[in-house]
Amino acid sequence: MPFSLVPHRVFGCYADITPDYLTEQGITLLLSDLDFTLAAKKTPRPDQPLRDWIADLAAHGIGFMIVSNNRSGRRVTEFCADLGVPYQGHARKPSPRGLYAAMERAGVDAAHTAMLGDKLLTDMLAANRAGVLALMVEPVGGPVTAWQKVLHALQAPFKAASRRHAEKIG
Repeated sequence: MPFSLVPHRVFGCYADITPDYLTEQGITLLLSDLDFTLAAKKTPRPDQPLRDWIADLAAHGIGFMIVSNNRSGRRVTEFCADLGVPYQGHARKPSPRGLYAAMERAGVDAAHTAMLGDKLLTDMLAANRAGVLALMVEPVGGPVTAWQKVLHALQAPFKAASRRHAEKIG
């Protein structure tokens, strides 16, 4: 299991990740964190742009599942039911076990899976440990609490390394 915090690529938001990009990478399953990745933590229901983005993924043959550490099963259950997507709860990221369980449920191997998230120490580390494509987004709503601001600042060098690598490969 590789120990790396560096994401493969950093995007501004989830909507910047297109089905064409995922297809070019050989991805048929996109796993995603929920809070601060797809919606602010206080957002109770998915908005229409998120629904449209997930529908576009499906139209291009890309499966989608939320993999969350969220302690509130109710929030994730309701959000995913409203979206009509499956989820793997209590993932315990950075452990890769939740990602492995999600891939097994979907019947897709690591070579064809990507993990989308906003945090290096949970989402990107779990993705890299599981051997899936690690895609990072800036947190929805930006860092709010003092702790989130510290984490955001600590992530900057790793995101910069990812951006430099992306520029080199085109």
